[in-house]
Amino acid sequence: MTIHHWFYTFLSSTVFVFVIGITNTGNANRLETDAAMNLVAEEELNEQDPWEPFNDQVFSFNREADRLLLKPIATGYDWVLPDPVQSSVGNALDNLDVVRRLTNNILQLKFAGAGRELARFTINSTLGIAGLFDVAKGEFGIEQADEDTGQTLGFYGIEPGPYLILPFLPVTTVRDGIGFIADTAMNPLNYFIPIGASLGKSATDTVNERSVNLDEFQRVEETTIDLYSAVRNGYLQRREAAILE
Repeated sequence: MTIHHWFYTFLSSTVFVFVIGITNTGNANRLETDAAMNLVAEEELNEQDPWEPFNDQVFSFNREADRLLLKPIATGYDWVLPDPVQSSVGNALDNLDVVRRLTNNILQLKFAGAGRELARFTINSTLGIAGLFDVAKGEFGIEQADEDTGQTLGFYGIEPGPYLILPFLPVTTVRDGIGFIADTAMNPLNYFIPIGASLGKSATDTVNERSVNLDEFQRVEETTIDLYSAVRNGYLQRREAAILE
């Protein structure tokens, strides 16, 4: 081996080791950065849950209520009613919620979404036989523009406030809880039927949705180790993304 050949081999090996070192260092730095960002995100989510001891207890209570009450009812409901009937019930109840979606699209200046909601309600209330069939989506490709008061409040800069879980209700935040009350007031059915029938409608909506998602609920419970944190983090991230859309 000549001096020149030896020097060339030494230089090549050195450059190779240097490049590998830089690459590994870059990968390590990138992993450390990702881990730090994930840690910061997790800390931010934890800061939104100052009432965790209370929420955790109610979360456990709601899971037991679901296991002992809602799931058996939904399972029976699923066994009695064929899937097309369940779908039609969901469509009809959803069609009645047009006021909430239309109002919040307008308040958020989403006029294209408001137009879609008007078109969907007109088509589904007529061709869809009082909303039993989603003809607007199936035949005309008009997608729903789902917006609620919690999103509208967020659109105007109101912070979500603490994460909150109450018995027999979906997970929420203080802001979204206030929005939920406003959304309930916007359902026209509440003004035309007695309170008992209105509660029955809400119960039917809940049972119908639970029956449609029996397998999904089961799969999530079986595959998630920390279900409380998974539900909380998923909800907060989903709501933030919905407001930014």
